[in-house]
Amino acid sequence: MSRRRLILTVTTGSVALLLTALAFQYVGGLPPCKLCIWQRWPHVGAIVIGLIFSYVWDKETLVWLGAVMLLTSSGIGLYHSGVEQGWWRGLESCTGPDFRSLSVDELLDQLLAAPLARCDQIPWQMFGLSMANWNAILSMLLAGIWILAAKVRS
Repeated sequence: MSRRRLILTVTTGSVALLLTALAFQYVGGLPPCKLCIWQRWPHVGAIVIGLIFSYVWDKETLVWLGAVMLLTSSGIGLYHSGVEQGWWRGLESCTGPDFRSLSVDELLDQLLAAPLARCDQIPWQMFGLSMANWNAILSMLLAGIWILAAKVRS
């Protein structure tokens, strides 16, 4: 398979993952948490890189940068998966503070300022895997295709 076809495939994969995430958000009514949003940005970068490679600048450096983007999204997904499972604490703004030491007024202020979606809760699963798990896995597979494209000689 040609490098250009591999990059078209992987770019399409990132578009599909982003559209799926947006469908869950806007059609399914599942608001994303902060880590979910962070996982999306590397896909946006990979799509831009794929388009630049395909239409403007055919350079191997871009291909490796696309792989780094999706490895980054996978890494954030793995971190998010650990937060969901309680293996480690997530971001304070995403999981919430320890409420035991707060007064009633401080607790009320925290609750009113809380984000709509928490990073340490799993709102949806398929085959026992959360959206963060799926993103980590699929982003890693797409990164593998970027790496394969980098090794293919045009």
